[in-house]
Amino acid sequence: MDIATIIGVILGAIVVIGAIALGGSFGAYVDIPSMMIVLGGASAATLAAFPLFRFMKLPKVVMKTLFFKGSNAAELINQIVELAEVARRDGILALENMTEQIEDDLLIRGVQMAVDGTDPEVIETVMETELENLMDRHEAGKSLLAAMGRFAPAFGMIGTLVGLVAMLSNMDDPSAIGAGMAAALLTTLYGALVANILFLPLADKLGMRSTEEVLMKTIIIQGVMAIQSGDNPRNVQSKLMTFLPPNEREAPDDERAAA
Repeated sequence: MDIATIIGVILGAIVVIGAIALGGSFGAYVDIPSMMIVLGGASAATLAAFPLFRFMKLPKVVMKTLFFKGSNAAELINQIVELAEVARRDGILALENMTEQIEDDLLIRGVQMAVDGTDPEVIETVMETELENLMDRHEAGKSLLAAMGRFAPAFGMIGTLVGLVAMLSNMDDPSAIGAGMAAALLTTLYGALVANILFLPLADKLGMRSTEEVLMKTIIIQGVMAIQSGDNPRNVQSKLMTFLPPNEREAPDDERAAA
């Protein structure tokens, strides 16, 4: 679970609700038709912009952003170095018994192809294709959230214009002008809130998570190719550590010298 994302969304909502409560009546800020225009309009525009099967994945994309299970690059590198040690010491066929200890599907597939004696070029091509497909899926999810964040303020403005037209067409009752203006402006408020508290931050977070996962998959590809070529475990560790920031790198263990 991504605590920072959940806290950020909740805190943003609390700040706005608190300011409303301190500034006046909370009921004055509730208008169901305005909510319908913003959420319904943004959803309709997003549906028009994307295929139906992709739009239906929007709830899943939101949940994945909120409950993303991150990985530790340093731990992944250590696991790959351990696999390199086994392959160097006992032969690459010995890795077949270690796949049950591996959680990442791409690493499992790469190790299995290496054990099966698949051509190195084929292994690299297959794994890079998997990575490209992963990036495409992540970009599709991010674009959904970004579209909702882009369309929500636009429909907020549309709702405000609709409200103003309705208000100006009924000027016979001056006492209703203030209430009509307030109701018209609420759609702009709703659009800005939904976009900037929910959809746009989630899109940015999903983009950041995608970058992290791409890094992990890149480490795996480089690690599997190094293992397949029979590199010294120390060299494998040195190569993979270059993907980490300098302050997170560990000095290669002198005991990790291959026989």
